[in-house]
Amino acid sequence: MKEKSSATAPGSITAGFALGALGVLAFSLSLPMTRVAVQQIDPWLVAFGRAVGAAALAGAYLLATRAPRPARDQWRRLSIVALGVVVGFPLFTSLALTTQTSAHGAVVITVLPAMTAVFAVLRAGERPPLAFWAASSAGLLAVVAFLVTTGAVSGALNPADLFLLAAVILCGLGYAEGGALARSLGGARTICWALLLSLPVTVPVTIVAAAAAPPHADFGAWSAFAYLTAVSMFLGFFAWYAGLARGGIARVGQIQLAQPVLTLAWSALLLGESVSPASIAAAAIVLACVFLTQRTRTRPTTTPSREPVGATSHS
Repeated sequence: MKEKSSATAPGSITAGFALGALGVLAFSLSLPMTRVAVQQIDPWLVAFGRAVGAAALAGAYLLATRAPRPARDQWRRLSIVALGVVVGFPLFTSLALTTQTSAHGAVVITVLPAMTAVFAVLRAGERPPLAFWAASSAGLLAVVAFLVTTGAVSGALNPADLFLLAAVILCGLGYAEGGALARSLGGARTICWALLLSLPVTVPVTIVAAAAAPPHADFGAWSAFAYLTAVSMFLGFFAWYAGLARGGIARVGQIQLAQPVLTLAWSALLLGESVSPASIAAAAIVLACVFLTQRTRTRPTTTPSREPVGATSHS
C-alpha cells in the first residue's frame, strides 16, 4: 500500500477532509445504534441482517453504475475485507453490546486506528521505528488498565470485552486491506463487492436468527437497525473511502482519531449513558498513543504497486 503523493491540490485536500469527517461522523453513531438495536433484536440478526440489507443497496448501486467484476486476485482480497468489516466487526460489537454500554465500548474501540495502522504497516512491508510499536503497545495497555480499574476485569476479561477486542482486530484488518484494494477497485465498489461476496454467509445466518428469535421491536429499535444498514454498513464507507482518495490517507486518516470521542458524546446525549472520568481519561490516553503511531509511521521504501495498470480509484 503506497501513500498518496503529497502534491495534492488544495481543493482536493479540503474535499477529502470534508468527506472523511462525514464518514467518521457516520461511524461514530454505530455503537450507540447497535446498543439500541440489540436491546430488542437478536444480536445475530442485527449483525447479519444489516449486512443483507446493505448488500441489496450495494447490488442496486453496482447495477446502476455498470461496475465491472473484480479480478481473481481482488476477490481473494475482498474476502478479507468482508471478514473484517462486513462480518467480524458487526457481529462482535453486537454480541458485546447486549451486556455492555456503548460508552464502554467506545473506549475499547479507541485502539482501532492504531490497529488499522499496524495492519497497514505489516501489509505494506514498512519498517517502522521502535517508537511506533511502543505507542501501539501503550494504547493497548491503557485499554487493559481501564478494564481492570473499572472492575470490568476480575481475574480475566469478560466475554463482552473479548468480543470488543476481537472486533477491533478484525476491523483493523478489514480497513487496511480495503484501503489498499480501493486504490484499484474504488472505495464504493470495494465495500459493495465485499457485501455481495458475504451473502452466502449472511443470508442463511439472518434467516436462522430471525426464525429462532422472531423480532418484536419498536420503532426506535428498527430505526437504529435501518441506520446501521444504510449508513454504518453502506453510505459511511462511500464518504470515508472517497475522503481518503481525495485528501490522502495520511492526512484524512487523522480524522478517525475523533471517532471514539464522538461516540462517547453520542452515548451520553442519545442514550443517557454515564461517561465516567475514567472513561474520558482512558480515551484521551489511547488517542494520544494513536496519534503517536500515526506520527511515527514510515512510508514504504520501494514497494511496487501490485494493482493492474490503468485501474481507477474513483468511488
